[in-house]
Amino acid sequence: MFTGIVEAIGTVATVEDHGASSRFVLTAPQLGTDIVHGESIAVNGVCLTVAAHEQGGWAFDVMRITEETTTMGELAPGIRVNLERATRADGRLGGHIMQGHVDGVATLVARDSQPEWDDLTFTVPRELLRYVVLKGSISLNGVSLTVAGLVDDTVTVSLIPTTLTETTLGELVVGNEVNVEVDIIAKYVERMMGLSS
Repeated sequence: MFTGIVEAIGTVATVEDHGASSRFVLTAPQLGTDIVHGESIAVNGVCLTVAAHEQGGWAFDVMRITEETTTMGELAPGIRVNLERATRADGRLGGHIMQGHVDGVATLVARDSQPEWDDLTFTVPRELLRYVVLKGSISLNGVSLTVAGLVDDTVTVSLIPTTLTETTLGELVVGNEVNVEVDIIAKYVERMMGLSS
C-alpha cells in the first residue's frame, strides 16, 4: 500500500527491451540504502518490485501490458520519476490509500500559474470519472492530490510550491500524460452496492 506522499525523485538510468517485458534501472540515492530485493516501490504511481541492485540503482522488470496501459512505456534514460516506498503498518497515512494499480492515463490540457500555486487541468478517461468527486482524492503520477475542479471530463488540481518542487508535477507541460489511480474505496463501495456496469 502507498499513500501518495513522494519520498524522492529518481532518474531512469537504463531501459532494456526484453520483448515481453523491459528492465528499468532507476537511481535515487536519497531514497535510502536499506532497499531490499522484492520490495515494492511506486514509480510514478505504478507499484513495481525491486528485482536487483544494478549500476548504483535498482532494477525493475515491467511487463508489456503495464507499459501499454500506463506511462511506463514512455520512460527513457534521463527522465525523472516520483518514487515512494510501500507504507509501513506503523507509519502515518499522510495522503490517501493507494495500491499502485494504475486505472488509466490522463492528459494535461491546461496549466494556470499563480503567484502561490499552479492549477493543472487534465482530461481523465470517462469511465473513471464516476470515482472522482470534488474535494476528494486522486493520484496523478503517484502523488496524492485533492480535486479542486471537476467539469465534464476534466479534473483540476491545485499544486502548492512544495508539490511543484518536490515531485515531477512541476515539470509537466500541456500534452504530457500522467498515470491516474482513483479512490479504491469508491470502487469497493460501487462493487458492494452492485452498481458496477
